[in-house]
Amino acid sequence: MFKEMVRKTRSYRRFYQDVDVSLETLRELVDLARLASSGRNMQPLKYALCADRATNAAIFATLAWAGYLKDWGGPVEGERPAAYIVVLGDTTLSQSFGVDEGIAIQNIMLGATERGLGGCILGSVQREQVRQILDIPTRYEILHVLALGKPKETVVLETIGPDGDVKYWRDQAGVHHVPKRRLEDIIVLP
Repeated sequence: MFKEMVRKTRSYRRFYQDVDVSLETLRELVDLARLASSGRNMQPLKYALCADRATNAAIFATLAWAGYLKDWGGPVEGERPAAYIVVLGDTTLSQSFGVDEGIAIQNIMLGATERGLGGCILGSVQREQVRQILDIPTRYEILHVLALGKPKETVVLETIGPDGDVKYWRDQAGVHHVPKRRLEDIIVLP
C-alpha cells in the first residue's frame, strides 16, 4: 500500500480549480511536516498557507511551470491550484535547512495524495513578490511553493528509454509521461 502511495504522489500541474482546499486541510498537511525528522531537531521550517482565490491568483503569477514543456505556459484559468503552502526557513533558527525541507515536503505530498489531492513543488518562484503578497517577514527564507488541488490530469511513470532522456512530456491526449531510471541502473553496489 505504501509503494502505491509513493507511485501516486506525482507532480500534478493541472487541477480542478473550483474544488476548494480548506485551510484546515492545509494545516493537517503541515502537521505531517511538523512530525518529520529534523537535523539536530532544530525544526527551522515554517509555513505560509493560502486558500483564498484572489491571493492564489497573485501567487500563481509569480510561478514558472514545467520547464521541459517549452510550449506550455502553465495551467490555464480553471485548471490552476486551489491552494498553496509556502515552505519557509526561519533564519533565526538556522542559516542552512539541509534535508529537512525535502523530508517535510514529501510528508505533505504523501498526505495530499492520501486525501485525493495532488501537488507540484515549485522552485522557480519570484520570491520577493511572494513575500510581498503574503507579507512574509524577512527573517524567513522562501524555499519552495507547493501548489495543491484536486488533480485534473493523468501522470504515467515510464522506464527511461535507451537514449537516456529524462525529460517528461505530454502526449496528444494530455497525459503527462515521466521517465524513471530502472532500479538496476541506480544501485551501484549490491
